[in-house]
Amino acid sequence: MVTSPSSQPSAACPVCDGTGWKQIAVPGKAPRMTRCDCRTKNRSERLLEIANIPPRYQDCTLADFDTDFPSAHRSLSAARLIAGRFVEEYHPAESAGLLFTGPIGIGKTHLAVGIILELIRSKHTHCLFCDYRDLLKKIIDSYNPTVETTELEVLRPIVETEILVLDELGAVKTTQWVWETVSYIINSRYNTKRTTIITTNFPNLPAGYLEGPQKGFSQSERAKAAARTETLGDRITERMRSRLNEMCLVVSLEGIDFRTGPKKRHG
Repeated sequence: MVTSPSSQPSAACPVCDGTGWKQIAVPGKAPRMTRCDCRTKNRSERLLEIANIPPRYQDCTLADFDTDFPSAHRSLSAARLIAGRFVEEYHPAESAGLLFTGPIGIGKTHLAVGIILELIRSKHTHCLFCDYRDLLKKIIDSYNPTVETTELEVLRPIVETEILVLDELGAVKTTQWVWETVSYIINSRYNTKRTTIITTNFPNLPAGYLEGPQKGFSQSERAKAAARTETLGDRITERMRSRLNEMCLVVSLEGIDFRTGPKKRHG
């Protein structure tokens, strides 16, 4: 019987002969053993698989985040530098998260994905990408008696992953149930010192800001807010926005929507 190519065992690594370990020569001393590069590569591939990055964003690296074109706002270059520094200095339980804010299509998701791609490949960090709307839908679906997944099973990886990217926060209007869900996720990660990277299309301003006297804010801040209908505080409650500001460095991006302009970028 002829064995199909897919069932044949893969060739052993020529360096470690499939053991996963290789010798490194040390001048004047006995050679020491270290993990072979083939195992390191396999580990990165496994981490990429479980990171749940949508196909649309899988090629969004920090290296190809373009900021060098005539209409580019200076905030894009600043955000790119912050993202690169975050990767270089990242340390579990010691790194504050990032909150990327700005209009749609400006590159927030691109930067967030670029960060976790770099961390997976260079530091083998456990990361998870989660779309806010998809998360809420999965939780709602878990209440269906015909679905075997429970709410706890949906939330566990979100709460426990080392780095979470929560994309499009605020895309669903806050209800008591939504607030409780977001509160549980954010507070659980805050208490366990896990790093969270968040993107949102809503300005990082207090609830009711557009309706109030807007005292204490600059003219440019008022102008930005006036162009939008709601703030992040309106969408997730002021209490939760305050917690996010404690957990994350706020990075504001400005400019045109790259999905409709001559330059194309994801998120």
